[in-house]
Amino acid sequence: MKAFQQWITDNSYAREVELSFVDCDRNKNVRPAKLLSLVAAAGGYDYDARGLTHQKLYEMGQVFLLSGIALRIHRRPVNREVLTITTWEDGAHGAHMRRVYEITDESGAVCVSAKSEWILIDPADRKILRPASFTGKPLTTCPKSIDCLDCRRITLPREGTEMLGTRLVRWSDLDGNGHVYSGNYGDIVWDVLPADLQGAPLRELYINYSREALLGETLTLQGFREGNSYTVEGRLEEGHCFSCRCEFDPD
Repeated sequence: MKAFQQWITDNSYAREVELSFVDCDRNKNVRPAKLLSLVAAAGGYDYDARGLTHQKLYEMGQVFLLSGIALRIHRRPVNREVLTITTWEDGAHGAHMRRVYEITDESGAVCVSAKSEWILIDPADRKILRPASFTGKPLTTCPKSIDCLDCRRITLPREGTEMLGTRLVRWSDLDGNGHVYSGNYGDIVWDVLPADLQGAPLRELYINYSREALLGETLTLQGFREGNSYTVEGRLEEGHCFSCRCEFDPD
């Protein structure tokens, strides 16, 4: 029986994980929601290992909110695979703090590359803080090139979109912050994709998070197809919530 490990260096953190049925789709390929969840959680594990737990950061008046993720899938991991996710801080750009990732298989081959952007806020008044305000530790940069495009702004065109219905935010969507967990947006998107794309080989995924969705709120979903790409946007009564662009390999 394998004992799963985690390890830390001066500028990286890594942990092993095993995919199970719940992490995969009907074709036994990893669900995009699981990949988004792995990416979102890895930074927290990194800071926990360095003594910067969520509670510690909260007491310091500095917490992170995820702003965007970019994924590039080189090979889709499948059920029962043991993977290693490694993450590095990668400095800051404007108001965003950056973090990058690689997910490798047991041979060391990279299956998924990812980049993310985070904003630092004061949890008391929800004001955005500049990255230079972060006092938890000195920011580091990734020493290697990550084979993934940067996070990007995603918008729907003015014409040619289609209404995809509404989605009520339910109790099971929420995380410990009381809003829809970032990884769960992957399932929200896949549930409204055209049927021929739901099982298609995903190549790249970009998602932006703009506004938190809370229990009882309703997401209005709109989409746009462009060849082998599909964009989904979710809006709340107060305004834009998220947008996601999925790019698939051609048949």
